[in-house]
Parts: sequence; C-alpha cells; structure tokens
Amino acid sequence: MTPVHFSFTLAFILGLMGLAFHRTHLLSALLCLEGMMLSLFIALALWTLQFESTSFSTAPMLLLAFSACEASTGLALLVATARTHGTDRLQNLNLLQC
Repeated sequence: MTPVHFSFTLAFILGLMGLAFHRTHLLSALLCLEGMMLSLFIALALWTLQFESTSFSTAPMLLLAFSACEASTGLALLVATARTHGTDRLQNLNLLQC
C-alpha cells in the first residue's frame, strides 16, 4: 500500500471512528460524514487517474453530487432540529415523541 492510499484510508477510518464514538452533536456527526465523503472522493479520483480509463471518469463527479445532496439534507435537518428542540444534541432527539 502506497503512502497516498494509506493516508486516504486512514482519513476515512478516522472519520468513521469519529462518527461512531463522538456522537454528542449533530454537527459533529455531519462533519465526520463530510470528511469520509471527501476522502472517498479524492481516493476515487486518484484511482481513475491511475487506471487512465474514461469509463470510470464520471464516478468521482457522481460521488461529489451525492455528497452535496447529503450535505444539504444534513444541514436542513440540523436547522429544523435546532428550531424545534432548541439544540443539536443527539441525546435530546427521540423518535418515539414525534
């Protein structure tokens, strides 16, 4: 494994660990998801450049489009949660109270 691949794998794993173990605020969970998507995008873009094939060249752009949709949906949920509950702490959210 090259150092570049190791660094992107490590960035993805650190984002996943941050998402799994540090879930106090919704904003921190969204930032961990964005870090994971950024590392996936860069790794996929470098992978398509390494193989020099045009058939995989649209995959990084498609991932980037889905990442933008995920970010906008997450921020909309963050604003809606902050308006209704007054905070973005994940411990205060309860699906049974809806």
